[in-house]
Amino acid sequence: MIAETISVGTEILLGNIINTNAAYLAEQYARLGISSYYQTVVGDNEERIRESVKLALSRSELVVLSGGLGPTQDDITKDVVAGLLGREMELNEAAALKIREFFAAKGKRMSTNNLRQAMVVKDALVLENGNGLAPGVLVELTKSEIAAVGKKGLKKQLIMMLPGPPEELTNIWEQQAVPYLQKLSGQVILSSMVKICGRSESEVAELLDDLIRKGGGGVTVAPYAKTGEVHVRVTAGAEDEKAAKKLLKPVIKEIKSRLGDSVYTTHEETTLEQAVADLLKANNLTVTTAESCTGGLIAARLINVPGASEIFKFGCITYSNKAKRKIIGVKRKTLDRYGAVSEQVVREMAEGAVDFTKADVAVAVSGLAGPDGGTEEKPVGLVYIGVNVCGTISVKEYRFKGNRMKIRNSAAACALIQLRHCILEYYSRMTFGEQENG
Repeated sequence: MIAETISVGTEILLGNIINTNAAYLAEQYARLGISSYYQTVVGDNEERIRESVKLALSRSELVVLSGGLGPTQDDITKDVVAGLLGREMELNEAAALKIREFFAAKGKRMSTNNLRQAMVVKDALVLENGNGLAPGVLVELTKSEIAAVGKKGLKKQLIMMLPGPPEELTNIWEQQAVPYLQKLSGQVILSSMVKICGRSESEVAELLDDLIRKGGGGVTVAPYAKTGEVHVRVTAGAEDEKAAKKLLKPVIKEIKSRLGDSVYTTHEETTLEQAVADLLKANNLTVTTAESCTGGLIAARLINVPGASEIFKFGCITYSNKAKRKIIGVKRKTLDRYGAVSEQVVREMAEGAVDFTKADVAVAVSGLAGPDGGTEEKPVGLVYIGVNVCGTISVKEYRFKGNRMKIRNSAAACALIQLRHCILEYYSRMTFGEQENG
Protein backbone atom coordinates (compact mmCIF):
# COMPACT_ATOMS: atom_id res chain seq x y z
CA MET A 1 0.00 0.00 0.00
CA ILE A 2 1.14 3.55 -0.78
CA ALA A 3 0.11 6.33 1.59
CA GLU A 4 0.33 10.10 1.26
CA THR A 5 0.00 12.76 3.95
CA ILE A 6 -1.64 16.15 3.50
CA SER A 7 -1.21 18.53 6.44
CA VAL A 8 -3.88 21.23 6.42
CA GLY A 9 -3.31 24.55 8.16
CA THR A 10 -2.10 28.02 7.26
CA GLU A 11 -0.32 28.15 10.63
CA ILE A 12 2.00 25.35 9.45
CA LEU A 13 2.84 27.22 6.24
CA LEU A 14 3.61 30.36 8.25
CA GLY A 15 5.90 28.44 10.59
CA ASN A 16 3.76 29.21 13.66
CA ILE A 17 3.72 25.51 14.60
CA ILE A 18 6.02 22.60 13.82
CA ASN A 19 4.49 19.86 11.70
CA THR A 20 5.04 16.95 14.07
CA ASN A 21 2.02 15.09 12.67
CA ALA A 22 3.71 14.47 9.32
CA ALA A 23 6.81 13.06 11.02
CA TYR A 24 4.67 10.85 13.26
CA LEU A 25 2.59 9.49 10.38
CA ALA A 26 5.68 8.83 8.26
CA GLU A 27 7.14 6.73 11.04
CA GLN A 28 3.83 4.95 11.53
CA TYR A 29 3.62 4.06 7.83
CA ALA A 30 7.07 2.48 8.07
CA ARG A 31 6.01 0.45 11.10
CA LEU A 32 3.05 -0.91 9.16
CA GLY A 33 5.06 -1.67 6.04
CA ILE A 34 3.24 1.07 4.11
CA SER A 35 5.22 2.99 1.50
CA SER A 36 5.02 6.79 1.37
CA TYR A 37 6.51 8.95 -1.38
CA TYR A 38 4.95 12.39 -0.89
CA GLN A 39 3.97 14.83 1.87
CA THR A 40 2.05 18.04 1.27
CA VAL A 41 1.34 21.09 3.43
CA VAL A 42 -1.57 23.25 2.31
CA GLY A 43 -3.25 26.28 3.83
CA ASP A 44 -6.91 26.65 4.79
CA ASN A 45 -8.01 27.30 1.23
CA GLU A 46 -10.80 25.30 -0.42
CA GLU A 47 -9.39 25.25 -3.94
CA ARG A 48 -5.85 24.36 -2.89
CA ILE A 49 -6.99 21.62 -0.52
CA ARG A 50 -9.15 20.12 -3.29
CA GLU A 51 -6.27 20.16 -5.76
CA SER A 52 -3.94 18.59 -3.19
CA VAL A 53 -6.40 15.77 -2.50
CA LYS A 54 -6.99 15.16 -6.22
CA LEU A 55 -3.25 14.93 -6.85
CA ALA A 56 -2.76 12.58 -3.92
CA LEU A 57 -5.62 10.34 -5.10
CA SER A 58 -4.01 10.10 -8.54
CA ARG A 59 -0.95 8.32 -7.11
CA SER A 60 -1.72 6.86 -3.66
CA GLU A 61 -4.06 4.25 -2.20
CA LEU A 62 -4.36 5.88 1.21
CA VAL A 63 -4.60 9.66 1.57
CA VAL A 64 -4.36 10.91 5.16
CA LEU A 65 -5.32 14.51 5.91
CA SER A 66 -4.58 16.09 9.28
CA GLY A 67 -6.17 19.29 10.49
CA GLY A 68 -9.24 21.29 9.51
CA LEU A 69 -11.84 19.27 11.46
CA GLY A 70 -12.55 21.89 14.13
CA PRO A 71 -15.55 24.17 14.78
CA THR A 72 -14.50 27.34 12.96
CA GLN A 73 -15.32 28.50 9.44
CA ASP A 74 -11.81 27.82 8.16
CA ASP A 75 -12.02 24.16 9.24
CA ILE A 76 -13.11 22.93 5.83
CA THR A 77 -11.29 19.62 5.26
CA LYS A 78 -14.39 17.41 5.47
CA ASP A 79 -16.46 19.77 3.32
CA VAL A 80 -13.81 19.80 0.59
CA VAL A 81 -13.52 16.01 0.52
CA ALA A 82 -17.31 15.60 0.47
CA GLY A 83 -17.60 18.09 -2.40
CA LEU A 84 -14.82 16.41 -4.38
CA LEU A 85 -16.53 13.02 -4.09
CA GLY A 86 -20.01 14.42 -4.68
CA ARG A 87 -21.25 13.27 -1.29
CA GLU A 88 -23.38 15.09 1.25
CA MET A 89 -22.44 15.91 4.84
CA GLU A 90 -24.48 14.56 7.74
CA LEU A 91 -24.58 14.96 11.50
CA ASN A 92 -23.16 12.04 13.46
CA GLU A 93 -25.43 11.78 16.48
CA ALA A 94 -22.90 9.99 18.71
CA ALA A 95 -20.29 12.70 18.11
CA ALA A 96 -22.90 15.44 18.63
CA LEU A 97 -23.98 13.90 21.96
CA LYS A 98 -20.36 13.76 23.13
CA ILE A 99 -19.92 17.47 22.36
CA ARG A 100 -23.14 18.44 24.16
CA GLU A 101 -22.20 16.35 27.22
CA PHE A 102 -18.74 17.91 27.29
CA PHE A 103 -20.12 21.45 27.58
CA ALA A 104 -22.83 20.38 30.02
CA ALA A 105 -20.21 18.81 32.30
CA LYS A 106 -18.23 22.04 32.20
CA GLY A 107 -21.36 24.08 32.97
CA LYS A 108 -20.74 26.16 29.87
CA ARG A 109 -23.04 27.24 27.06
CA MET A 110 -22.29 25.46 23.81
CA SER A 111 -22.17 27.69 20.74
CA THR A 112 -23.84 26.01 17.75
CA ASN A 113 -20.69 26.08 15.62
CA ASN A 114 -19.24 23.35 17.85
CA LEU A 115 -21.56 20.86 16.14
CA ARG A 116 -19.52 21.37 12.94
CA GLN A 117 -17.11 18.90 14.54
CA ALA A 118 -19.84 16.25 14.48
CA MET A 119 -20.55 16.69 10.77
CA VAL A 120 -19.11 13.84 8.71
CA VAL A 121 -19.01 12.74 5.09
CA LYS A 122 -22.06 10.61 4.30
CA ASP A 123 -21.51 6.83 4.38
CA ALA A 124 -18.09 7.25 5.94
CA LEU A 125 -16.67 5.35 8.91
CA VAL A 126 -16.47 7.56 12.01
CA LEU A 127 -13.27 7.14 14.06
CA GLU A 128 -13.81 7.89 17.74
CA ASN A 129 -11.55 10.55 19.26
CA GLY A 130 -10.47 9.49 22.76
CA ASN A 131 -8.64 12.77 23.41
CA GLY A 132 -10.93 15.39 21.91
CA LEU A 133 -14.29 16.28 20.41
CA ALA A 134 -13.76 16.05 16.63
CA PRO A 135 -13.90 12.44 15.42
CA GLY A 136 -11.78 11.16 12.58
CA VAL A 137 -13.45 10.21 9.31
CA LEU A 138 -12.52 7.34 7.01
CA VAL A 139 -13.97 7.27 3.51
CA GLU A 140 -13.80 4.15 1.35
CA LEU A 141 -14.16 5.36 -2.23
CA THR A 142 -16.72 3.61 -4.40
CA LYS A 143 -15.77 2.19 -7.79
CA SER A 144 -17.34 5.17 -9.52
CA GLU A 145 -15.49 7.62 -7.26
CA ILE A 146 -12.17 5.87 -7.97
CA ALA A 147 -12.95 6.07 -11.68
CA ALA A 148 -13.79 9.77 -11.40
CA VAL A 149 -11.06 11.15 -9.12
CA GLY A 150 -8.90 8.24 -8.02
CA LYS A 151 -5.97 6.23 -9.27
CA LYS A 152 -6.92 4.09 -12.23
CA GLY A 153 -6.72 0.35 -11.73
CA LEU A 154 -7.23 0.39 -7.98
CA LYS A 155 -9.92 -1.75 -6.42
CA LYS A 156 -9.76 0.03 -3.07
CA GLN A 157 -8.85 3.60 -2.20
CA LEU A 158 -9.17 5.41 1.11
CA ILE A 159 -9.26 8.96 2.44
CA MET A 160 -8.66 9.33 6.17
CA MET A 161 -9.24 12.66 7.90
CA LEU A 162 -7.72 13.20 11.35
CA PRO A 163 -7.80 16.19 13.73
CA GLY A 164 -4.75 18.45 13.89
CA PRO A 165 -3.89 18.42 17.64
CA PRO A 166 -1.15 15.76 17.92
CA GLU A 167 -2.58 14.08 21.03
CA GLU A 168 -5.91 13.63 19.22
CA LEU A 169 -4.37 12.44 15.96
CA THR A 170 -2.15 9.85 17.66
CA ASN A 171 -5.05 8.54 19.74
CA ILE A 172 -7.26 7.96 16.70
CA TRP A 173 -4.41 6.53 14.65
CA GLU A 174 -3.31 4.03 17.28
CA GLN A 175 -6.75 3.03 18.56
CA GLN A 176 -8.79 3.13 15.34
CA ALA A 177 -6.69 3.41 12.21
CA VAL A 178 -3.98 0.82 12.89
CA PRO A 179 -6.38 -2.08 13.61
CA TYR A 180 -8.38 -1.16 10.51
CA LEU A 181 -5.31 -1.03 8.26
CA GLN A 182 -3.89 -4.27 9.64
CA LYS A 183 -7.20 -6.02 9.04
CA LEU A 184 -7.37 -4.53 5.56
CA SER A 185 -3.90 -5.80 4.64
CA GLY A 186 -4.84 -9.35 5.60
CA GLN A 187 -1.61 -9.80 7.50
CA VAL A 188 0.04 -8.91 10.79
CA ILE A 189 2.85 -6.39 10.48
CA LEU A 190 5.43 -6.22 13.28
CA SER A 191 8.48 -4.05 13.59
CA SER A 192 11.40 -3.78 15.95
CA MET A 193 13.74 -0.84 16.37
CA VAL A 194 17.42 -1.61 16.76
CA LYS A 195 19.01 1.46 18.36
CA ILE A 196 22.71 2.10 17.81
CA CYS A 197 25.10 4.65 19.30
CA GLY A 198 28.71 5.52 18.61
CA ARG A 199 28.52 4.87 14.87
CA SER A 200 27.59 7.17 11.97
CA GLU A 201 24.63 6.56 9.67
CA SER A 202 26.96 5.93 6.72
CA GLU A 203 28.95 3.37 8.72
CA VAL A 204 25.80 1.54 9.78
CA ALA A 205 24.42 1.62 6.24
CA GLU A 206 27.67 0.16 4.90
CA LEU A 207 27.74 -2.62 7.49
CA LEU A 208 24.10 -3.50 6.80
CA ASP A 209 24.12 -2.77 3.07
CA ASP A 210 23.06 -6.24 1.92
CA LEU A 211 20.25 -6.43 4.49
CA ILE A 212 18.94 -2.99 3.50
CA ARG A 213 19.10 -3.72 -0.24
CA LYS A 214 17.90 -7.31 -0.12
CA GLY A 215 14.57 -6.76 1.54
CA GLY A 216 12.02 -9.24 0.35
CA GLY A 217 11.02 -12.33 2.27
CA GLY A 218 8.52 -10.20 4.16
CA VAL A 219 11.29 -8.24 5.95
CA THR A 220 12.51 -4.68 5.36
CA VAL A 221 15.49 -2.96 7.04
CA ALA A 222 15.63 0.84 7.11
CA PRO A 223 18.14 3.09 8.97
CA TYR A 224 17.28 6.54 10.38
CA ALA A 225 19.80 9.10 11.66
CA LYS A 226 19.22 10.70 15.06
CA THR A 227 21.39 13.08 17.09
CA GLY A 228 24.33 10.90 18.10
CA GLU A 229 22.45 7.74 17.18
CA VAL A 230 21.24 5.59 14.32
CA HIS A 231 17.95 3.71 14.56
CA VAL A 232 17.32 0.73 12.31
CA ARG A 233 13.71 -0.35 11.87
CA VAL A 234 13.20 -3.99 10.97
CA THR A 235 9.67 -4.73 9.75
CA ALA A 236 8.07 -8.06 8.89
CA GLY A 237 4.65 -8.94 7.50
CA ALA A 238 3.16 -12.41 7.86
CA GLU A 239 -0.12 -14.25 8.29
CA ASP A 240 0.07 -14.04 12.09
CA GLU A 241 2.17 -12.56 14.91
CA LYS A 242 4.11 -15.78 15.53
CA ALA A 243 5.19 -16.00 11.89
CA ALA A 244 6.16 -12.31 11.80
CA LYS A 245 8.32 -12.71 14.93
CA LYS A 246 9.99 -15.72 13.33
CA LEU A 247 10.95 -13.56 10.34
CA LEU A 248 12.25 -10.71 12.51
CA LYS A 249 14.38 -12.77 14.88
CA PRO A 250 17.25 -13.87 12.58
CA VAL A 251 17.55 -10.41 10.98
CA ILE A 252 17.79 -8.66 14.35
CA LYS A 253 20.29 -11.27 15.52
CA GLU A 254 22.44 -10.63 12.44
CA ILE A 255 22.34 -6.85 12.95
CA LYS A 256 23.42 -7.23 16.58
CA SER A 257 26.20 -9.58 15.51
CA ARG A 258 27.58 -7.05 13.03
CA LEU A 259 27.28 -4.00 15.28
CA GLY A 260 28.17 -5.55 18.63
CA ASP A 261 28.10 -3.30 21.70
CA SER A 262 27.03 -0.36 19.55
CA VAL A 263 23.49 -1.74 19.83
CA TYR A 264 22.07 -0.48 23.09
CA THR A 265 18.48 -1.73 22.74
CA THR A 266 15.95 -3.43 20.49
CA HIS A 267 13.00 -1.92 22.33
CA GLU A 268 11.27 1.06 20.73
CA GLU A 269 10.49 2.77 24.03
CA THR A 270 14.03 2.58 25.45
CA THR A 271 16.02 5.81 25.11
CA LEU A 272 19.79 6.20 25.25
CA GLU A 273 19.56 7.76 28.71
CA GLN A 274 17.37 4.88 29.87
CA ALA A 275 19.97 2.39 28.61
CA VAL A 276 22.74 4.29 30.42
CA ALA A 277 20.70 4.46 33.63
CA ASP A 278 19.98 0.72 33.41
CA LEU A 279 23.69 0.02 32.92
CA LEU A 280 24.60 2.12 35.97
CA LYS A 281 21.91 0.43 38.03
CA ALA A 282 22.97 -3.07 36.93
CA ASN A 283 26.50 -2.35 38.18
CA ASN A 284 25.42 -0.56 41.37
CA LEU A 285 27.04 2.69 40.23
CA THR A 286 26.13 6.28 40.98
CA VAL A 287 26.90 9.12 38.59
CA THR A 288 27.50 12.84 38.82
CA THR A 289 27.78 15.40 36.02
CA ALA A 290 30.08 18.39 35.70
CA GLU A 291 28.87 20.48 32.78
CA SER A 292 30.04 23.69 31.22
CA CYS A 293 28.79 24.30 27.66
CA THR A 294 25.94 21.76 27.96
CA GLY A 295 24.54 23.65 30.94
CA GLY A 296 22.72 20.72 32.54
CA LEU A 297 21.46 18.95 29.41
CA ILE A 298 23.18 15.67 30.36
CA ALA A 299 21.81 15.78 33.89
CA ALA A 300 18.33 16.60 32.57
CA ARG A 301 18.33 13.60 30.24
CA LEU A 302 19.41 11.24 33.01
CA ILE A 303 16.94 12.68 35.52
CA ASN A 304 14.16 12.27 32.94
CA VAL A 305 14.49 8.49 33.40
CA PRO A 306 12.03 7.07 35.96
CA GLY A 307 13.92 5.91 39.05
CA ALA A 308 16.90 8.17 38.32
CA SER A 309 17.28 8.84 42.04
CA GLU A 310 18.86 5.39 42.36
CA ILE A 311 21.78 6.28 40.10
CA PHE A 312 22.04 10.09 39.88
CA LYS A 313 23.97 11.66 42.75
CA PHE A 314 24.75 15.27 41.85
CA GLY A 315 24.79 17.69 38.95
CA CYS A 316 27.22 20.61 38.71
CA ILE A 317 26.95 23.37 36.14
CA THR A 318 30.45 24.77 36.38
CA TYR A 319 30.11 27.33 33.62
CA SER A 320 32.66 29.84 34.88
CA ASN A 321 36.31 29.20 35.61
CA LYS A 322 35.69 30.21 39.22
CA ALA A 323 33.01 27.53 39.55
CA LYS A 324 35.36 24.96 38.05
CA ARG A 325 37.97 25.86 40.66
CA LYS A 326 35.78 26.37 43.72
CA ILE A 327 33.30 23.53 43.26
CA ILE A 328 35.17 20.67 41.60
CA GLY A 329 38.77 21.61 42.25
CA VAL A 330 40.19 22.40 38.83
CA LYS A 331 43.61 23.96 39.38
CA ARG A 332 44.06 27.63 38.53
CA LYS A 333 47.38 26.91 36.82
CA THR A 334 45.69 24.31 34.58
CA LEU A 335 43.06 26.82 33.51
CA ASP A 336 45.68 29.53 32.94
CA ARG A 337 47.98 27.28 30.94
CA TYR A 338 45.52 25.29 28.82
CA GLY A 339 42.24 27.24 28.94
CA ALA A 340 38.81 26.07 30.07
CA VAL A 341 38.22 24.20 26.81
CA SER A 342 41.01 21.65 26.99
CA GLU A 343 41.66 17.99 27.63
CA GLN A 344 43.58 18.84 30.81
CA VAL A 345 40.77 20.86 32.37
CA VAL A 346 38.10 18.29 31.53
CA ARG A 347 40.26 15.55 33.03
CA GLU A 348 40.46 17.50 36.28
CA MET A 349 36.71 18.19 36.11
CA ALA A 350 35.98 14.47 35.84
CA GLU A 351 38.36 13.72 38.70
CA GLY A 352 37.17 16.56 40.90
CA ALA A 353 33.47 15.78 40.38
CA VAL A 354 33.97 12.29 41.82
CA ASP A 355 36.01 13.64 44.75
CA PHE A 356 33.42 16.33 45.47
CA THR A 357 30.30 14.14 45.29
CA LYS A 358 31.73 10.71 46.18
CA ALA A 359 29.96 9.21 43.15
CA ASP A 360 31.34 6.13 41.39
CA VAL A 361 31.21 7.70 37.95
CA ALA A 362 31.44 11.23 36.57
CA VAL A 363 30.97 12.75 33.14
CA ALA A 364 32.48 16.18 32.47
CA VAL A 365 32.06 18.52 29.50
CA SER A 366 33.64 21.78 28.42
CA GLY A 367 33.46 23.33 24.97
CA LEU A 368 32.72 26.27 22.69
CA ALA A 369 29.06 26.30 21.68
CA GLY A 370 29.31 29.67 19.91
CA PRO A 371 28.37 31.59 18.00
CA ASP A 372 31.23 33.73 19.34
CA GLY A 373 34.44 32.95 21.19
CA GLY A 374 36.09 30.63 18.69
CA THR A 375 39.66 30.96 17.44
CA GLU A 376 41.67 29.24 14.73
CA GLU A 377 43.21 27.00 17.36
CA LYS A 378 39.97 26.45 19.25
CA PRO A 379 37.02 26.89 16.87
CA VAL A 380 33.34 26.99 17.75
CA GLY A 381 32.15 23.39 18.08
CA LEU A 382 35.28 22.16 19.86
CA VAL A 383 34.16 20.10 22.87
CA TYR A 384 36.04 17.88 25.31
CA ILE A 385 34.17 15.15 27.16
CA GLY A 386 35.71 13.25 30.05
CA VAL A 387 34.39 10.17 31.84
CA ASN A 388 35.68 8.89 35.17
CA VAL A 389 34.68 5.31 35.99
CA CYS A 390 35.94 4.27 39.42
CA GLY A 391 39.16 6.23 38.95
CA THR A 392 39.77 5.35 35.29
CA ILE A 393 39.53 8.60 33.31
CA SER A 394 39.06 8.90 29.55
CA VAL A 395 38.89 12.22 27.68
CA LYS A 396 37.90 12.63 24.02
CA GLU A 397 37.91 15.62 21.70
CA TYR A 398 34.90 16.34 19.46
CA ARG A 399 34.31 18.93 16.75
CA PHE A 400 30.61 19.53 16.22
CA LYS A 401 28.89 21.59 13.54
CA GLY A 402 25.73 23.66 13.67
CA ASN A 403 24.23 26.42 15.79
CA ARG A 404 24.62 26.78 19.55
CA MET A 405 21.70 24.51 20.44
CA LYS A 406 22.73 21.79 18.00
CA ILE A 407 26.29 21.77 19.34
CA ARG A 408 25.04 21.53 22.93
CA ASN A 409 22.58 18.73 22.10
CA SER A 410 25.26 16.85 20.14
CA ALA A 411 27.66 17.17 23.07
CA ALA A 412 25.05 15.87 25.53
CA ALA A 413 24.28 12.87 23.31
CA CYS A 414 27.97 12.05 22.83
CA ALA A 415 28.56 12.38 26.58
CA LEU A 416 25.95 9.70 27.25
CA ILE A 417 27.42 7.50 24.52
CA GLN A 418 30.96 7.92 25.89
CA LEU A 419 29.70 7.27 29.43
CA ARG A 420 28.10 4.00 28.31
CA HIS A 421 31.18 2.95 26.35
CA CYS A 422 33.54 3.65 29.25
CA ILE A 423 31.44 1.64 31.71
CA LEU A 424 31.30 -1.32 29.32
CA GLU A 425 35.04 -1.06 28.65
CA TYR A 426 35.85 -0.83 32.37
CA TYR A 427 33.96 -4.01 33.23
CA SER A 428 35.25 -5.76 30.13
CA ARG A 429 38.82 -5.10 31.28
CA MET A 430 37.95 -6.28 34.78
CA THR A 431 36.50 -9.53 33.44
CA PHE A 432 39.49 -10.07 31.15
CA GLY A 433 41.86 -9.42 34.08
CA GLU A 434 40.03 -11.94 36.23
CA GLN A 435 40.29 -14.52 33.46
CA GLU A 436 44.04 -13.82 33.09
CA ASN A 437 44.59 -14.15 36.85
CA GLY A 438 42.40 -17.23 37.01
